[in-house]
Amino acid sequence: MKRKDKTLTRVEFEIMNILWDIEGGACAWDVLERCPEPKPAYTTVATYLKVLYEKGFLDFHKVDGQGKTHRYVPLVTRAEYTRRTMQEVKRDLFGGSVKSMLSFFVREENLSEDDAKEMLAMIKPLSNP
Repeated sequence: MKRKDKTLTRVEFEIMNILWDIEGGACAWDVLERCPEPKPAYTTVATYLKVLYEKGFLDFHKVDGQGKTHRYVPLVTRAEYTRRTMQEVKRDLFGGSVKSMLSFFVREENLSEDDAKEMLAMIKPLSNP
């Protein structure tokens, strides 16, 4: 039975990043090959892929002629996951206010003058329809 957890753990996110970068999906060996050192055990990667499937982030199909090999395919794009996560952050930490969220990052990230100008340039076309 699939769970519908909305969030990814750090390791799950790392595995999803690998899968998002591989067009057409990947088997556990493909994911393991792209994991940074020290590489986890194959069984660890396979377990995380199963968990991601159960959480509804992946689907899989068997690869013809390769025995029990499964090819895992993301059901959620990186952009969809990022959008959903940022909406939750905005809602939960900033009371739903984009202004509060952006002002937090402006203060906390010590934006350079060039970064601030670039951000203003992105905002200006939105305010001048």
